[in-house]
Amino acid sequence: MVQKIFTPKVLAIGGIIVLAALMRLAPIYPNFTPIGAMALFAGAHIANRKLAIGIPLLAMFLSDIFLGFHQMMLPVYLGFVLMVLIGTLLRNRIQVATVAGGAIAGSLVFFVITNFGVWLSGTLYPMTLSGLVQCYVAAIPFFHTSLLGDLLYSSLFFGSFYAIGKYYPALRQA
Repeated sequence: MVQKIFTPKVLAIGGIIVLAALMRLAPIYPNFTPIGAMALFAGAHIANRKLAIGIPLLAMFLSDIFLGFHQMMLPVYLGFVLMVLIGTLLRNRIQVATVAGGAIAGSLVFFVITNFGVWLSGTLYPMTLSGLVQCYVAAIPFFHTSLLGDLLYSSLFFGSFYAIGKYYPALRQA
């Protein structure tokens, strides 16, 4: 059973995911992280749904041990689970357009969920429709960097995995 789960493909994908999580610890431009791409990539390439969700969440949790825990963890983790599920829609349809579309959709879903969580916390904006709109409008300047990060890192992860798979056929197997 363990041998079936930890195939060369899963180990390579897990390594990319761990690398992405470690990149969270590096000082980079705010919101320009590989985490959304990591979730999308896991969903697209790991057939076992529990592993596809579990590996990125574990990597996130381990890096959060060093970065610190915060009250927005639930919406953030929920956003990443949904990004993994978007990635599952890419499975067997991985092309430049579908990966770009998945990255854009994942960025939008993450934006909507996490900023709704900020508003729901009731600490920064009034708990009114106007407060909700203010919350989303205030978050717009941060959206472009997360979108660009998701697009860049998705192309990097999907593209490099595809290129490596050309030389190591075992990575292309389920």
